[in-house]
Amino acid sequence: MSALSMPNKMQILLIEDSPLLRRLLTETLDEIEGVQVCGFAETEAEALEQLEIKSVDLAIVDIELAQGSGVGVLRALKNYPERYGLPKKVVFTNYAHSAMKQRCQELDIDAFFDKSLQMNDLVAYIYNKLPA
Repeated sequence: MSALSMPNKMQILLIEDSPLLRRLLTETLDEIEGVQVCGFAETEAEALEQLEIKSVDLAIVDIELAQGSGVGVLRALKNYPERYGLPKKVVFTNYAHSAMKQRCQELDIDAFFDKSLQMNDLVAYIYNKLPA
C-alpha cells in the first residue's frame, strides 16, 4: 500500500528474518493508532529493494539477517539517501553490546534497542514519534 493512501500513518518497514518476531512486532505495532507496517524484509538485499520502492518513515533493523546484515542496510541508508530516502533508523537486535551500538551510531541511527530487554522501549519510542 502506498504512503499516499495512508497519509496520516507512520509507515514502518521491518527488517527482521525471524517470522515469529516479525509477527509479534506487526501485531504489537498494529495496535498503535497512526502506525502502518508497510512491509518486511529478511535479507539485506530485500531490505534495500523495499526501501528503494516504498516511502518509509521508520526502518526497524535487525543486525543479523538471513543474508547480508543490518549494518549493510544502515550503511546504504547513510551513503545513498537520494536512493533510499531518509527514514528514521532504529536497531532492534540481540547483538546489543557496546561495540555494536557504537558502530551503528556511526551510521547515524536514531535509536538502539536490545530485543531481549527493550521491546516496550521500542514501542514507546515509536509511539512518541507519532505526530501530535
